[in-house]
Amino acid sequence: MEISLIAFALVISLVLLRIPIGFAMGLVGAVGFVYLRDWRWSAGLGPAADSILDVTQNDALSVIPLFIFMGMLIAQSGMAHDLYRAAYALVGRLPGGLAMSTILACGGFSAVSGSSLATAATMSQVALPPMRKFGYHDSLSTASVAAGGTLGILIPPSIILIIYGFLTGQSIGKLFLAGILPGILGIALYLCAVVFVVWRNPKAGPAGEKLSGAETKASVLRVIPILVLFCIIIGGIYGRVFTADEAAGVGAFGAILISIAIGRFSFAKLMDALTQTVKTSVGLFVLLIGADIFSRLITRAGLPDDLLALVQGAGFEPFMILGMMILIYLVLGAVFESLSMITLTVPVFAPLIASLGFFEGDLTGEFALIWFGIVVVVVTEISLITPPIGLNVFVLRSVVKDVSTATIFKGVTPFWVADIVRLALLVGLPFLSLLLPVGIWGF
Repeated sequence: MEISLIAFALVISLVLLRIPIGFAMGLVGAVGFVYLRDWRWSAGLGPAADSILDVTQNDALSVIPLFIFMGMLIAQSGMAHDLYRAAYALVGRLPGGLAMSTILACGGFSAVSGSSLATAATMSQVALPPMRKFGYHDSLSTASVAAGGTLGILIPPSIILIIYGFLTGQSIGKLFLAGILPGILGIALYLCAVVFVVWRNPKAGPAGEKLSGAETKASVLRVIPILVLFCIIIGGIYGRVFTADEAAGVGAFGAILISIAIGRFSFAKLMDALTQTVKTSVGLFVLLIGADIFSRLITRAGLPDDLLALVQGAGFEPFMILGMMILIYLVLGAVFESLSMITLTVPVFAPLIASLGFFEGDLTGEFALIWFGIVVVVVTEISLITPPIGLNVFVLRSVVKDVSTATIFKGVTPFWVADIVRLALLVGLPFLSLLLPVGIWGF
């Protein structure tokens, strides 16, 4: 265990020195194996080379660039504006309706972007101007964007769920299905948070203008193509028509067709989407390679087995251990961004979750890891909007320079409480995460 603890300390130290975590984990992992092989570099670097081959030749990971490309192309086609306009047409006339529209649009945009930061950055440009026009308080307007943006890492296709699936060896299709109901629950609770804020202070979120029937119809019709594409992707996985990587190919091709159909396709946009996809994908693959090298090191050093023996010897109940893990994630959220937290901790925590015997056999090790993946992502969502370092808050702060960070953090408090409620429900009622994947694959 000493080797593993030293390795974790070295990784955290390198990250604090602003070395990218993928390189930090890869470097510490490689040097750690060299140490375990008596400083024989040729033998010690073998596992690092194996990790590079395993990650780059893993067919399942082809979903990453394909889904990123789909999100990039749809984002450039102006669908974020269409989603917001459609949501506004449905609820904009209600008190707090523009903030509700923002939450709904964020949920829709999350389904094609898979990124929390991208959702927050894009929707801030779309939703904030109309909310300011109608006199919304800065705390509510900015908070609705920051909180709504967190939905990007849970609602499928989610890049974080793909990475979690790779780290734990779980089906990406099952993880996508498991994220649907918790994602819908998150949207519903965020809408309740808006209602609560406006109930306490009606001036915080005045009602918007009511659109005519023709305008409402036109706004809704504009988002039908993207809704159809989402239904094809998720419905195809749910109906076992195609696998997750095949769904990614369908999504990427569908994004091109949608852009052409709505008259927003251009060669320049295509090349920009491809360029951004390559840049983002390369960064993620470097992270995955580093995580795989580091995971091999801590497994070789025996940390998962040592932790299991430790918690079993201490007599901790499974849910008590889960609570400790959640607290660790909340603390790490003040230092690390979401992908860094997951790649650093999941290789250690996942074997424990699979071995602790949650629900005494009613929940097998495989589905325990599916359930735990959703719990981890929700905890990560909470860290994105909680002080002192809520990354979505700081992304928004860089866009809206005339609103203080304290104002945004004050505004996200009801949404943070809503997330705590959702987390409690998901921990106490695992069927909320497992209903869809169990319905298809069974235990």
